[in-house]
Amino acid sequence: MDNTLLIEITNPKALGLLHELEELHLIKVLKNKPTQPKLSDKYRGVFTKEDAQSFNDHTQVMRNEWKNI
Repeated sequence: MDNTLLIEITNPKALGLLHELEELHLIKVLKNKPTQPKLSDKYRGVFTKEDAQSFNDHTQVMRNEWKNI
C-alpha cells in the first residue's frame, strides 16, 4: 500500500499520537514535505504563445496602473 497524505498538526498532542502509531509500525512519519512541481513546469503548454503574450502585456498594463495610484 502506497498512500501518502499531507496533514497539518493543529494540536501538539496529535504529534505524540502519530509517533505512537509509527512505533506500532502502522504508519511512517516523513520528515520532508513532498516536492511540488514548479509552476512553470505545471502550466507549460497550457497557453498558446499569442495568449501568453497577450496575458503578459495585460499584466504589465495592470501593474503600471497600480504604480500610478
